[in-house]
Amino acid sequence: MKYKKHVFICTNTKEAGKKCCGEERGMALVQAFKDEIRNRGLQTQMRAQKTGCLDACNFGPALVVYPEGTYYGNVQLSDVTEIVEKHLLSNEPVKRLVLPY
Repeated sequence: MKYKKHVFICTNTKEAGKKCCGEERGMALVQAFKDEIRNRGLQTQMRAQKTGCLDACNFGPALVVYPEGTYYGNVQLSDVTEIVEKHLLSNEPVKRLVLPY
């Protein structure tokens, strides 16, 4: 595998009135993760990118970290540094954000 950790952030949008991650900071989260990874010089070890629906709309904004397959929900911009430090660097999921999948 090329990357030790791969973060997929949902940026899906839906019809007006339906909850979706894209309208709930999806692209802002993508950029925040990319910035955090780049600022730490980790771009050859880790990658963050947008993805389509993760089927966790009610818990959005949602993302998943591989290779573990850990799903996170209700992720805020203020959570990005903690997820990078604890999960991506120390393999310790941020329990308060982990979805029960």
